[in-house]
Amino acid sequence: MTRLRRDPRAERAAQRVAPRDTGDRPRFDRAARAAGGRPRRDPRAEREGRRVAGPARPRFDVSQQDRPAVPVSVQAARPAQAAPVVVTVDDPAFLVVAVPDCAGGRLSTHDRQLLGAARVLAGRDGAVVLLAAGDCAGCGAAGADRLLAHGDGDRAYDPAGRAARIAAALTALGPRHVLFPESLDGGDVARRVAVRLGAPLFTQAEGVSASGLIRPARGRSVEQRAAPGLLATVASDAVAEYAGPPREARPLAVAMAEPAPAGTAIRSAQRLPADPATVPLALAEFVTAAGNGVTDLDTFRQLVAALRATPGASRVLCDSGLMPRRTQVGASGTVLAATCYFALGISGAPQHLQGVVDCEHVVAVNTDLHAAMIERAGLAIVQDAQAVMPALLRLLAEEAARPEGSP
Repeated sequence: MTRLRRDPRAERAAQRVAPRDTGDRPRFDRAARAAGGRPRRDPRAEREGRRVAGPARPRFDVSQQDRPAVPVSVQAARPAQAAPVVVTVDDPAFLVVAVPDCAGGRLSTHDRQLLGAARVLAGRDGAVVLLAAGDCAGCGAAGADRLLAHGDGDRAYDPAGRAARIAAALTALGPRHVLFPESLDGGDVARRVAVRLGAPLFTQAEGVSASGLIRPARGRSVEQRAAPGLLATVASDAVAEYAGPPREARPLAVAMAEPAPAGTAIRSAQRLPADPATVPLALAEFVTAAGNGVTDLDTFRQLVAALRATPGASRVLCDSGLMPRRTQVGASGTVLAATCYFALGISGAPQHLQGVVDCEHVVAVNTDLHAAMIERAGLAIVQDAQAVMPALLRLLAEEAARPEGSP
């Protein structure tokens, strides 16, 4: 088969447009197509085909460059992506129990790392059981196959009673491994459980694998256990969190023997929260900080007290003497490990961002949409802090005046 030879002169003549005036230069319609020629690209149509529907400013999916143009109405009618498949383990070969702190019914970063270590020990054949005092949100996504509650209410604040109930649950479950977080509460209850069960406890594990546990030792050396034992505590930031598909987290009902009463009966126990104004920044859970964008420091102090937060500040305010030096947040001040950091009028200098790198949640208020702190924040309010602070105080006052139980 013979292929016809292109005639560029004929194609150019077919695209020629009649001039408006006698003295005009020759004009050509480049969108026109000669017989047998290749159609000319239409960038505008291709751009509209990659447009993503949404209420905000126009967004485009540049990954569809080689696909044909699709109308926006067709894209909007496409079904949503299917939910990820939940992994279930019906008949596990063995159990690995994780006992997180789960303060306030939620998993901390250390708790999720603990579940990640438990998943490493469980592998493909085992199942991870999360043993908590009550319901614990997000445990399935963190890697738990089963959820077992061993108590609730004020009893959870009794360390001896909590250790007794955990020991009774472990006796009923018969797990292969049990992991605790090496934290203030987790480390204490782990040692109490080890005494009750009469089992050795491997503490401060920084390396967790099916072939053994590793922890630091003197002289820049490490101590390794050839095979993981029954009880162990996992250090913070030593094991990565579970990053696989969500697990089932099926509630588990186990008949547990009532623990024997201790020699001294505790009728009631409760936690007495410390005054957040006097808590050191390094130990604070909720920090509200002011930056150079905050000019009304009296309203800022009222907001900190209403939120029951620990006050913080940027280096600019501390250098000017408007805030105490102990409140400075950043690499040259205090590095935080707070659950929530609320930044008011802070642009986000590099040394300040280094101080909040370990904060789990960051909320920022700033007038600059492109400020580094706005980019770091999980929730950002682009507004003047002087307008936001009184509004928050009004909302908190309305919430406090609302009758208990009202919607």
